[in-house]
Amino acid sequence: MTSIATPAHDSVADRPAARSDGTVRRDPRFQAYSLLRIGFAVAPVVFGLDKFFNVLVDWPTYLAPWVNDIAPGSAQDFMYFVGGVEILAGLVVALKPRYGAYLVAGWLGGIIVNLLTHSGYYDIALRDFGLLIGALALARLAAAYDPPIRVAR
Repeated sequence: MTSIATPAHDSVADRPAARSDGTVRRDPRFQAYSLLRIGFAVAPVVFGLDKFFNVLVDWPTYLAPWVNDIAPGSAQDFMYFVGGVEILAGLVVALKPRYGAYLVAGWLGGIIVNLLTHSGYYDIALRDFGLLIGALALARLAAAYDPPIRVAR
């Protein structure tokens, strides 16, 4: 039986560091991190922008009636808010994936609850659950490749 050695990164000094020889860029773990970071930065921004224009889909139709009932304004007004949050989440992932990935995962969790309570959208809820798992995978990889914000004392 073949075992796969995985390095333990117990401290910042043990984490993979960017090297000028490109070693880290050839590491499959770093490539996975980069793919997820780009995807979870671009997709929320694109989908967020589309909430303002409804080119890809008529987004208000995905809003559960109970959410529409408690949200002020129309379903489209709520989609403007949703779009703004999604754009912000994508930008946070682009700048600081260690934190932004959790923001996207939480947001996807809210979308899943909305879709599960709106009959006929269970397939999309399942797809978004897969995206939530991907966002959590990005968060875990970012723990190795994206240093935490240090607060000056």
